[in-house]
Amino acid sequence: MAEDRLTQRIQPKEQTLQEAYDAPANFLEIDVVNPETHGIGNKRYTDYEVRMKTNLPIFRVGESSVRRRYSDFEWLRAELEKESKIIVPTLPGKAFKRLLPFRSDDGIFEDEFIEERRAGIESFINKIAGHPLAQNEKCLHIFLTEPAIDKNYIPGKVRPH
Repeated sequence: MAEDRLTQRIQPKEQTLQEAYDAPANFLEIDVVNPETHGIGNKRYTDYEVRMKTNLPIFRVGESSVRRRYSDFEWLRAELEKESKIIVPTLPGKAFKRLLPFRSDDGIFEDEFIEERRAGIESFINKIAGHPLAQNEKCLHIFLTEPAIDKNYIPGKVRPH
């Protein structure tokens, strides 16, 4: 009988309606939206709006919106691999076959491909930003909040504000 008491489940606390609909204690939301293709010919590229909302004290701003190209995501991944102790997830592939000339479609500028890539990089950035060790990396903060990425930044850790 004493053993039953020791292994008894903890009863969950009843949640009020107010608690259920309040903002979560800590949150970090990142959306990759609004892809736009710029330029002409072989100077074309697509960038994406990266929107962040958070109340985590490690971030000095609660909301930001920046535009990023695929190469910027590659830069972030490379920086994290060099500077952090985390296993960095992969990015969606480069799509070399879509870059071949004489295609009957628009290659990497096809709406379907752009949407696939958008979903892939959104998953990538959310996995990284959700990692507590990555949240301390200066390169992640630059990527999420600075209008232009200073690739000559001095790597380091960020302290909560």
